[in-house]
Amino acid sequence: MGDQVLNQFRSDKTLRDDCVAIYEALGMDLNTAFRMFMERTRMVRGLPFPAVLPSTTLTRSEARDAIDALRREASDMPEMTLEEINEEIRASRTERRANK
Repeated sequence: MGDQVLNQFRSDKTLRDDCVAIYEALGMDLNTAFRMFMERTRMVRGLPFPAVLPSTTLTRSEARDAIDALRREASDMPEMTLEEINEEIRASRTERRANK
């Protein structure tokens, strides 16, 4: 390996923590993942993934229609008490822990 340099940058804490968890699950640390990214960038001489804008866009009218549809859908949901909401959260957390 050649001369070493320090690379620093700022990122959102949640983004960083989420990425660290993913990389750890893959058996590597954040520094290794970034070195891999940089090596792959050098190999392909560009971004190592497609970087394109979505081909479809929404007009303001379409966006408003989508929001209105979601509101109508949400208004059909049954009312829940705080206790019911908390019980759903507890059940979800218990299930998630059991699947780890």
